[in-house]
Amino acid sequence: MQKNEEYIVDIIDNGFEGEGIAKINNFTVFIPGAIKGEKIKILIVKVTSSYAFGKILEILKASEYRCNPVDCATYKRCGGCNLRHVQYKETLNMKKNTVQNLVNKNLKQKIEVEQTIGMENPYNYRDKAQFPVGVDKKGDPVVGVFANRTHEIIPIDKCLIQTGESQKIAKFICEFAKKNNIAIYDETKQTGILRHIIIRTGIRTNEIMCILVIKEDKFASEEKLVKELIHKFENIKTIVKNINSKNTNVILGKKNINLYGNGYIYDNLGDYTFKISPLSFYQINPVQTEKLYNLALQGAELTGNETVFDLYCGIGTIGIYMANHAKEVYGIEIVEQAIEDAKENCKINNIKNAYYYAGDTEKLLAKLIYEGNIQPGVIIVDPPRKGLDNTTIENMLKIKPERIVYISCNPATLVRDLAKIEEKYHIEKIQPVDMFPFTSHVECVVVLQLKQDM
Repeated sequence: MQKNEEYIVDIIDNGFEGEGIAKINNFTVFIPGAIKGEKIKILIVKVTSSYAFGKILEILKASEYRCNPVDCATYKRCGGCNLRHVQYKETLNMKKNTVQNLVNKNLKQKIEVEQTIGMENPYNYRDKAQFPVGVDKKGDPVVGVFANRTHEIIPIDKCLIQTGESQKIAKFICEFAKKNNIAIYDETKQTGILRHIIIRTGIRTNEIMCILVIKEDKFASEEKLVKELIHKFENIKTIVKNINSKNTNVILGKKNINLYGNGYIYDNLGDYTFKISPLSFYQINPVQTEKLYNLALQGAELTGNETVFDLYCGIGTIGIYMANHAKEVYGIEIVEQAIEDAKENCKINNIKNAYYYAGDTEKLLAKLIYEGNIQPGVIIVDPPRKGLDNTTIENMLKIKPERIVYISCNPATLVRDLAKIEEKYHIEKIQPVDMFPFTSHVECVVVLQLKQDM
């Protein structure tokens, strides 16, 4: 097989990132945009020693689930919604199958993955929008999204997964920058001021936080911008400057300066209210988050007598959900600001039996157990995409809580970790939840029960 060769292939499956999978002489070819069951004419665009990538030239036999999303003109270029060409209900099946395939290949226990829990209205669900700012060919400021696998900015007037207000605010700031000669950051030359615009929205409260990511502590016309923003957008409750002077792909720096308001907003999940700061982790889809947390609560099977450990706790959302059903909750998170928010969120919700600690999970977990002599009956883990570290897993297996509820945003690292845990734990349930409609990403809630002979 060589680059630039053409083939007609049958799509036999869809991969982890939603791409179609074909076999040519038993050699695997990945084709973005293809759907299982289709016959497609492709062009080979890349060949490695073990697999290749193909580009669709012609769809000879289309899947019954293929659709033509005329409501979005840029989805193919932006890459933000890589399953937008598939009917939404079918994407739920695809996500279940992704998790099931990983389970079948990596785990000894045989378990049927539950059907993915989707949304009734899978649009405008993101409560956090991150817009890069750049310049177009004319040298004018432009705001939008990065083209897939590039740093080219695609202007977008209407994104179906962002809130309409966030897009209006970003566009307004971009136009203001042009009128007032605010220099746009050039990542190649490392010149300019304005880098990103981030909008965080309390979907339940309608409160908006506007974050301006800039290279330096101050920029021209900032007071004028604040005045015009709060006049035009009445739901803006706070405006924050975030200082990021480093030449990096990391969007946010560590320093925040309030330009307007208190530097935070509030949102509601279920019966609880949460304070959200610029650097705080908060699930981006509150409708599905409520379903996710209710599943975690059900899986924990709390009676009111349990000590719960909430690892990678963020601003305390899951722990606070658990607190009224448990004896006590201990939360651990590496981001200090998130822990401060978690403590504040306990006060806001009158939670008096939850305690939060900032630091490395693997170190603090051991300290609570062996120095604090605290024995958890239930452990909740919600790690980043890289999954659990070996030390945390080893400590959990040593102390043997009755139940573990594992919330994962990455099925690959999830099953890797489950393979290390399943010798001592029975996997009761694996429930995918569609937190990110029209993308290949999927969240999972896994319930594990300690085996009786352990």
